[in-house]
Amino acid sequence: MNIKNKCIILWKAMCNSDDRFLLLSSLGLFKDMSDEEYLKKLFKCYMKRELNLDNPQTFNEKLQWLKLYDRKPEYTTMVDKYAVKKYVADIIGEEYIIPTLGVWNHFDEIDFDKLPNQFVLKCTHDSGGIVICTDKSNLDLKAAKKKIEKCLRRNYYWSSREWPYKNVKPRIIAEQYIEDNNKEGFLTDYKFFCFNGKMKCMYVSVNSHTAKQKIQFFDRNYNLLPIRRDDYLDFDEIPQKPNHLDDMIKIAEQLSRNIPHTRIDFYYIQNRIYFGEITFFTGSGFIPFSEKKWDYKLGSWIKLPIE
Repeated sequence: MNIKNKCIILWKAMCNSDDRFLLLSSLGLFKDMSDEEYLKKLFKCYMKRELNLDNPQTFNEKLQWLKLYDRKPEYTTMVDKYAVKKYVADIIGEEYIIPTLGVWNHFDEIDFDKLPNQFVLKCTHDSGGIVICTDKSNLDLKAAKKKIEKCLRRNYYWSSREWPYKNVKPRIIAEQYIEDNNKEGFLTDYKFFCFNGKMKCMYVSVNSHTAKQKIQFFDRNYNLLPIRRDDYLDFDEIPQKPNHLDDMIKIAEQLSRNIPHTRIDFYYIQNRIYFGEITFFTGSGFIPFSEKKWDYKLGSWIKLPIE
């Protein structure tokens, strides 16, 4: 059965109009639809209620509002996985940046002979466009090229209308491979939720490539918070507090000054802090909080309107 016929069968099986809209939106369609109308439809599909843009109260609602009305040019630099490195280094120092091994416009430009045995390939404009190489002799170049080139063709903005991604130049970067020896090679992410330069909460996650990852929320003193998401599991054991947590909080607050909300991510490997990324719209503003009160609580930390 060819792909076209499979799509027809899938389409017919989708009696729910929300499911059909989500399928087409994931393909980057509806480009003629205004951002506001599109986000209202997408929000209704995911959250099963209307999006209130006139008086947004929840965290998810306010993230949609920010997509539409907080569009500073520097945000494009801050989500560009290549350009953000200089941006961040100028603020906190080069020692926190994972070294870049090369940058290219096309996959065929990469000279793999010049790369070390271990490295990571990323697309600069995308979310999920990553290839991890732990042994160059076993790297499936055909599969890597297929994945990277597919990501290069995609503009992440159209599926979720996260404006900062709209004008990021699609490129490929290679980064130095880093690993956490205490986590069987899996990296631990420390994600700090900041509001106008003030860190209010964080969560820890382990990139274990499992179907359903595990995360845990904490306050700035690393006290466990009862915030849960339906799309993640709790850890079996509470992750240990990192030695340099206060330093990470300080840096996150430096990077988030004068921004209504952003999430600053770090890795903490062998007593070293590495900058991960800056994210403006966690879960694209469709986070399934297990308890609605946390949607309102985090929402209360975003102060609107903005100047």
